[in-house]
Amino acid sequence: MSILAEKVATLRRRLLDALLPQDCLLCLAPAGGDLLCAACAAGLPQLPPARCPRCAQPAAGGAVCGRCQRQPPHFDALLALHPYAFPIDGLIQRLKYGSELAVAAHFGAALADACRGLDADLIVPMPLHPARLAERGFNQAMEITRALSRGLGVPVAAHACVRAKRTSPQEGLSPNERRRNLRNAFSCAGDFADRHLLLVDDVATTGASADECARTLKRHGAGRVSVAVVARTLLD
Repeated sequence: MSILAEKVATLRRRLLDALLPQDCLLCLAPAGGDLLCAACAAGLPQLPPARCPRCAQPAAGGAVCGRCQRQPPHFDALLALHPYAFPIDGLIQRLKYGSELAVAAHFGAALADACRGLDADLIVPMPLHPARLAERGFNQAMEITRALSRGLGVPVAAHACVRAKRTSPQEGLSPNERRRNLRNAFSCAGDFADRHLLLVDDVATTGASADECARTLKRHGAGRVSVAVVARTLLD
């Protein structure tokens, strides 16, 4: 799908979202134009308060966890809004597979509130491989990034990083297998010249994709890479 065709499809979905009355996506109660009613929004699952600042996994006292001390990721910090659990998982699936872009706008605005202290210079959406983009018609990370960029007033480097290799599905792979599967999956154009980049995605599972993308960004000059996601899969 060409960039123009992607923009036309995105505009069409946005117009439909604007014209259709908005009920809560979870309980169908009136939501006053919001994605969720007040009760459902208040009931969303929350991450534990004591989290590793590097990977956002639970950590005693909010200190850097042992895993990140032993094998530090290439990104410098990871910020997540929610654990990847019901009903967040269903909302993200409705975005990715149901093209409900209002979900991206909602969580992008929420991420903007959470990221105000990061002082990033540029926002980079996690890229999709062109074949996957053609199948889906849009990049969910880019749609989240649009609202995040508006909320923060930080520009987007939309095409600075591309997914050069179509990797095998990550499901069922161990963390080491995921890292090997993603090796050299990303390519960047230009030099980020010590800039602080904010890498955006919908979900961080093991963090392998963010780690490899951050590695590539730093090879191209990024001084710091922070990661912002809607949901984080928590380890048992």
